[in-house]
Amino acid sequence: MVLLINSLAKQTKNMRTPRFFSLLAIFCVAVAAHAQVVPAVQNSSGLRLIVADENSDPTLRVVLPGHPDSDSAIEVIFPEHVTVRQFGEAEGQHLFMFRPGQHADRPAWHQVGRSLQYGMDFAGGLYMQATATLEEDGVRFRYQFDNRSKVAYEMVYAPTDPRLTSIFHDVRLERTYVHHKDGFDLLGSETPSRLTMPLNQWLPARYLASYTWPIPGKKVEKRDDGITYYNKSRAVDEPLVATRSIDNKWVVASFTRTTGNVWSNPELTCQHVDSEIPLAVGASAEMEIKILVLQGSLNDVLKKVDAERHSLK
Repeated sequence: MVLLINSLAKQTKNMRTPRFFSLLAIFCVAVAAHAQVVPAVQNSSGLRLIVADENSDPTLRVVLPGHPDSDSAIEVIFPEHVTVRQFGEAEGQHLFMFRPGQHADRPAWHQVGRSLQYGMDFAGGLYMQATATLEEDGVRFRYQFDNRSKVAYEMVYAPTDPRLTSIFHDVRLERTYVHHKDGFDLLGSETPSRLTMPLNQWLPARYLASYTWPIPGKKVEKRDDGITYYNKSRAVDEPLVATRSIDNKWVVASFTRTTGNVWSNPELTCQHVDSEIPLAVGASAEMEIKILVLQGSLNDVLKKVDAERHSLK
């Protein structure tokens, strides 16, 4: 840095000229911005939660012990979008949509203990504080919404989108499970042809299982968006989606207190268990999901879910 300052001084011929100090200020700001520390936290087992600096929009990486910070095997879009619907309206309105890459000012992340959080204001008077807390068995994601507007919302929806790659990637849904009254079952078990059909026929797809919502009448539905939607014929009894690693050593499992359905986009191996909340004028409300990251069995996951689910907002 000293060499660069001296270089600037030579270019200005006089270190006390206004032009020199102007250039020096610009240079120092640029250096400070480049040297900004990316927030990260770690638990006792070495699991780490890191802000992914390649995206302007909020993205986190959950990094397994011993893996490099750049490992994106578990990358969480936080959130994928924020959508609201006013009372009496048929259609929702997107207040925020995730876009990858560098395209705008990133939110100001803050570390509070083992939590990483930021705030976001939306046009019209809605404010969101998003907090991700690293716990010993995974990460708890919380959204708090404050309605400072004069509009009451029938629905506020902010889906957390964990995308699994590397050892967790499961494009054929061979290691992704849901839980029924009689135990765990593969999410895609009712479509055995998924294992052998060409990928351009299998994808794009969404595979869904109802929790509180009625089971759809159509088991397979091809929609105008070109995506094939597969509906499991049995409801799940836990708001849970779990994916085992290729070597069966790790499990990533998303769960919430309650939801309408659970589903996955197999191409991304994402796990969606998101709920919706109403929000009155002047009110505040929270929603949470938990992502377990642990070495163990599916039964270990179920024990964790049963013990922790009712602590979620």
